[in-house]
Amino acid sequence: MSDPFDIDNFSADDNPLEAPAESGPPAYMAGLNAPQEEAANTLDGPLLILAGAGTGKTRVLITRLAHILTTGSAFPGQILAVTFTNKAAQEMKERVRAIIGDAVESMYWLGTFHAIGVKIMRNHCDLVGLSSNFTILDSDDQLRLVKQIVRAHDIDEKRFNPRILAGLIDGWKNRGLLPNQVPAGEAEHYAEGKGITFYAEYQARLKSLNAADFGDLILLCLVLFQKNPQVLAEYQRRFRYILVDEYQDTNIAQYLLLRLLAQGHQNICCVGDDDQSIYGWRGAEVGNILRFEQDFAAAKVIRLEQNYRSTKHILGASGGLIEANQNRLGKTLWTETTGGEKVTVNPVWDGREEARVIGEMIEDRQRKGQQLSEMAILVRAGFQTREFEERFLTLGVPHRIVGGYRFYERAEVRDVTSYLRHVNNPGDSLAFERIINVPKRGIGAATVTKLHHISRQENCTLAEAAARIIDRGDLRGKAKNTLGQLLQDFARWRDQARDNDHIALTETILDESGYSEMWRLDKSPDSQGKLENLGELVRAMEPFEGLDDFLEHIQLVMENSQSDVQDKVSIMTLHGAKGLEFETVFLPGWEEDLFPSKKSLEEHGEKGLEEERRLAYVGLTRAKKEAHVFHVASRFLYGKYTSPIPSRFINELPAAHVEIQQSQGMYGQATTSGFSDSPPKWSQGYNNPTQLDRSRAKRQTPRPKGRSTTASAFSIGDRVFHDKFGYGAVLTCDGNKLEVDFEQGSVKKVMDSFVSAA
Repeated sequence: MSDPFDIDNFSADDNPLEAPAESGPPAYMAGLNAPQEEAANTLDGPLLILAGAGTGKTRVLITRLAHILTTGSAFPGQILAVTFTNKAAQEMKERVRAIIGDAVESMYWLGTFHAIGVKIMRNHCDLVGLSSNFTILDSDDQLRLVKQIVRAHDIDEKRFNPRILAGLIDGWKNRGLLPNQVPAGEAEHYAEGKGITFYAEYQARLKSLNAADFGDLILLCLVLFQKNPQVLAEYQRRFRYILVDEYQDTNIAQYLLLRLLAQGHQNICCVGDDDQSIYGWRGAEVGNILRFEQDFAAAKVIRLEQNYRSTKHILGASGGLIEANQNRLGKTLWTETTGGEKVTVNPVWDGREEARVIGEMIEDRQRKGQQLSEMAILVRAGFQTREFEERFLTLGVPHRIVGGYRFYERAEVRDVTSYLRHVNNPGDSLAFERIINVPKRGIGAATVTKLHHISRQENCTLAEAAARIIDRGDLRGKAKNTLGQLLQDFARWRDQARDNDHIALTETILDESGYSEMWRLDKSPDSQGKLENLGELVRAMEPFEGLDDFLEHIQLVMENSQSDVQDKVSIMTLHGAKGLEFETVFLPGWEEDLFPSKKSLEEHGEKGLEEERRLAYVGLTRAKKEAHVFHVASRFLYGKYTSPIPSRFINELPAAHVEIQQSQGMYGQATTSGFSDSPPKWSQGYNNPTQLDRSRAKRQTPRPKGRSTTASAFSIGDRVFHDKFGYGAVLTCDGNKLEVDFEQGSVKKVMDSFVSAA
């Protein structure tokens, strides 16, 4: 068909594929189990395929799509197939091509929600007030436009961060709400009731720019169909079959769009798993899949429960855990696979010990022939990755951070280390330029350009150029005052650095520069993670004698982490692991406040707890053969050392599928192997989360501070081991300070409390 929008003008090339001539089931149906085959053959009417983790849902979706085409039930252009990522759409297209050949190229309506929305809007843009060449704004452009609106109204950006307004607008669009449809009470969420007014102004500005943001690609389709029923009827006629992947991840606007399109024939097939709905923080609504049977009275539900990925113990443990959720459709995964190890629960002392133990387990499995790429560490929060990154560099274990930056590459970490670099080396103009206006000090690009000009002309550093431009009176107003204050701050911080307490220095800089406060006031979803990373950065400094050593360590870490090796351990968040699978999975940080997330529970209550539990379920079901859960007795969290108790999720794992590893002395006694009929001491109180023990531990790791006269237990020539630098020999002893020649090729000064006899 030459015009994919013209449903009455099909060409010969667009005819439905002829049904296979041979008798019996077609070859592409071979190997399907009974529920899978039923799902592929059920073509008419609303169908929900409730597909558990590892049950082959992608193959069922592909087979069903191919079956519609090969049986002649529809033209390729009459099928709407929606996915959530371009990668998933491309994979679907290629796998269908393997069955039906190049006819898949006529599947014009196979793509992501946003891609489908763009196609509809381009064809009917005049009906929503846009021209056909409208621009799609990305998140950066969106924020810039929001800032223009906020500044035009003289709003205090420190008090009312524009990012908050951008997030509110995105959330309203995800719910399918135009400015006049937003509940009045929600206007109070920004600038003392101006949120809805600013939303309306934002939409007007978009229209004047002939632009739309990503939220509009769905929202304006809703507006189009609701105001133009004849257009809606055209698409209802066109799409004889609708297939939706990952239905549990749809937001309300996407749900409404699908409901509108399916109201005619109701040949809609949604594939999903309510137990894997983990993206509520970005607008996903698990209720969409839960009420499918209410939305479509004649709906049929087929459960795919035979798992082809995991062992019975992993399925038993994860299944028992998710049963604690009340809002779910319910299913029981099973496997024909026999044997397999139980899920282990591993108590350790702290994050450093957690990384050490996991590192040893990975090395052990590598020696036995397992590929590193078949192992993954799945963390709840981004700050957890640092311990593993540094431990693996010490051990020489190749690894990759999936879906994010390495710890020392993260913007907030680089900002703070730039402050430290400039304190340590006033000539470091690159560091000074990075933070000259971070946080905002009213020092713009024009001022920085002047500083660069003076620096080149007078052969001085950027900081010296700043001092000269102030002394000469060439800078006035706010920029002069804030730049002068910054130079004074650095002078004071350098005086403090002479006390040789680099940790206190860093905490002072975070406080006095306003950097921590900047992120505390920021209400964006990323702000809490950035604050956690700042706390982790401070903790990372503890093993080092001084600022020089720490900054040198960072450079070595960044240099040594470059590797062309392909076989690497994957380190990623639980959210990023969705859809992946590994032979062995390590799950660190299963402690109250960290997992389930304290923030999620405080903001969303029981709904937040259930999503956290689904996240735990996703983590466990990534494992094919081994799953190892870890929890610690001492964790640096929310800016302080805490004594967390194990996550309530550990207590919800069925005893028959779990083995608790022994650890002496964590809670004053050795834990026993296996669950008992009565909850062990470390799990008491889980049934009433408000009564959880919130006791806090003192810092267990001493700060290196000043010179000690205490004699070290080590002598010259002793062989020692350091968590980060590995093995080495003691060259000199000065009280409790050692100079060690490490086998990695560097000589370091370290405190004796940070090494052990080797």
